[in-house]
Amino acid sequence: MTTVAWLAVGIFVGVYILIATERVHRVAAALGGAALVLGFGIVTSEEALYSRETGIDWDVLLLLLGMMLVVGVIRRTGVFEFLAIRSAKAAKGRPYRVLVLLVLVTAGASALLDNVTTVLLVAPVTLLVCDRLGLPPVPFLLAEALASNIGGAATLVGDPPNIIIASRSGLTFVDFLVHMLPVVLVVLAAFLGLARLLFRSALVGDPEKATALMALDEREAITDRGLLRRSGVVLAAILVGFLLQRQTGIAPSVVAIVGAGVLLLLSPLRPRDLVEDVEWETLLFFIGLFVVVGALVRVGALQALADALAGATGGAVGPTLMLVLVASAVISAVVDNIPYVAAMSPVVESLVTTYPDLGNQGALWWALALGADLGGNATLVGASANVVIVGIAARNGLHISFGQWLKYGVPTAAMSIAICVPYLLLRYT
Repeated sequence: MTTVAWLAVGIFVGVYILIATERVHRVAAALGGAALVLGFGIVTSEEALYSRETGIDWDVLLLLLGMMLVVGVIRRTGVFEFLAIRSAKAAKGRPYRVLVLLVLVTAGASALLDNVTTVLLVAPVTLLVCDRLGLPPVPFLLAEALASNIGGAATLVGDPPNIIIASRSGLTFVDFLVHMLPVVLVVLAAFLGLARLLFRSALVGDPEKATALMALDEREAITDRGLLRRSGVVLAAILVGFLLQRQTGIAPSVVAIVGAGVLLLLSPLRPRDLVEDVEWETLLFFIGLFVVVGALVRVGALQALADALAGATGGAVGPTLMLVLVASAVISAVVDNIPYVAAMSPVVESLVTTYPDLGNQGALWWALALGADLGGNATLVGASANVVIVGIAARNGLHISFGQWLKYGVPTAAMSIAICVPYLLLRYT
């Protein structure tokens, strides 16, 4: 690699170390790295701001902003309190049942929506459930983020890397269901068992609070039924827009920001109050991280890594599937899985063309998708949903450290990939 390429890698490693050690705030580390990348001319301002390959992903940022505003309006209707009481009652106040319910809802919704939207909607309910039952909320938030990445792997629309893979490979929504859903269901079932072990210290509730909760009438929690009805109509329209993306050609980011605008018009709330609900730190962190990772794309570092992985097995089906799966999981834990999949997709396409056996039923594409989607669970920065959950926790006075995430994320990612190994080998070789 060139000197500029090594400089880009050095900056990325430095930023990553600062985030992992928490020597400085993660937002300061990411924006500082972006400033160095721009200052040294590794990427130009035009490349950082406007390039789809090396720049800030404005689609992700607008999707986040739009849904944060929507959630801010909905929160003021009292419906999250309603759902918290209803779900805790359904679980009879038992902590593990509450965890299972929230995990299943999160994973299922992430398969139909995207995982970021799902955690934005489910996290407020979780915080209220934990408050009512006297449970520590951080383990439940972590479990939901991990479940959102597992559930999002099941469908074409559940995780952004899957959309990239579908556009490059020509695979359809049905293809993803047929090939990804079976193994995702097994991983999700295994995660429910693993979660009981990982979060066992948090699964001890307060019997008195549980009894008091069961006596509550959740309908009394609704404070503005008119706004709730309007919000429900707008949210339903947004979700339909997400599901019909391929038919309409309208990006989820546009659907979210338009929906937020309509809801603001229909709401009696002041925009100034709603803007305060936006997780600005999370958005700034994403901006810095996109620029730093974009520099790796710009200098060809990710492409060189992808080419090296592709050339290591000589086209043998089994070894190639395993290498792409495991390497994708490891790399997606370190860099965001979106730029990695963008860099790796043309390499996979070339391999499938050169070695037709690797394209049997889309085998190599599924190895890439599973590795990138599930490997992102390992670290705090591995997936967008992870960063959003950490931001929500911080806004509510809860700290989730890089090391704390590793304690739960690495076992979950390792378990998921271990299940995918026999699945890929048995089904496609």
